[in-house]
Amino acid sequence: MNSSFRDYKNDAANWITLASGEFYPDILTDACKLYRPVLELFGQLLKTSESSKRLLLEITDIPEQWMRIQLSRVFRKYVSPNTSVEMLKQKRKAQWICDEFGKYFRSIVEVQKAFESRPMPDEALCAVLWEYKDRGSKDYDMTEKMFELLRNNFPSYKITGPERAGRDILLGEVFENYIKPDRPVDFIIRKKETVVAVGLARYDSDRGGAQEDDRRTDGYLNASREILEYAKNNGLKTKVIFVNDGPGLLLGSMWDDYSYLEETSPNVLVVTLRMIPERITEEWLSK
Repeated sequence: MNSSFRDYKNDAANWITLASGEFYPDILTDACKLYRPVLELFGQLLKTSESSKRLLLEITDIPEQWMRIQLSRVFRKYVSPNTSVEMLKQKRKAQWICDEFGKYFRSIVEVQKAFESRPMPDEALCAVLWEYKDRGSKDYDMTEKMFELLRNNFPSYKITGPERAGRDILLGEVFENYIKPDRPVDFIIRKKETVVAVGLARYDSDRGGAQEDDRRTDGYLNASREILEYAKNNGLKTKVIFVNDGPGLLLGSMWDDYSYLEETSPNVLVVTLRMIPERITEEWLSK
């Protein structure tokens, strides 16, 4: 058994799990079938809207959430590429977006010309929208396998958390008087009623490098320190486990950053799925 996450670095490629993907242009038939109704409705709204601001307001009035989100994505591509989709998703912010960012919208006439210049359905745009369809599914696939591994290895422990889509566990619901009650985690390991470990899981696909290091590992470091400080102050032996997998771990300084994260405390462990059987042990959980 390797003693630390860092010890696996020279052989890192053999310790990550690659999620299955879809080939281009194979996806185009299904993508065009799925998103043609979206583009057709966008075209109808485009013809009846006197301005780009009105177009956005019409889109936010669409009652079906899935359709409204897809229309918002098309709107962003054609009208306002600087406006985030997350912002556009929020119905209550539609008028505010128009007031604050409407002056940067492409004019309705230009949008109509651009839209009409493309075929129906537009294969290129359908392919772009298809990329959003399975976003997050790799995380779900990984966590599902993670729960299976943990339960098989620790049948006497109770392992809870959202196995695919679902609400995160908030530590304020797990620990009494927790300093940040809305701290979300992905899984909890209990021995009888005692919380022996708190875990976070993530699949890193191709988002490595400095941006990912700063955003992810710094957040993990803060979370682990917070959890371990609470455990110490309350006489608990709770550990912190980070399950991270995927080719993103091989990019930039990711492996070193996760290694440093583990080295901050003997009560922190960083593993990939393939490391779980040999690195997460009952001895470590119980000490």
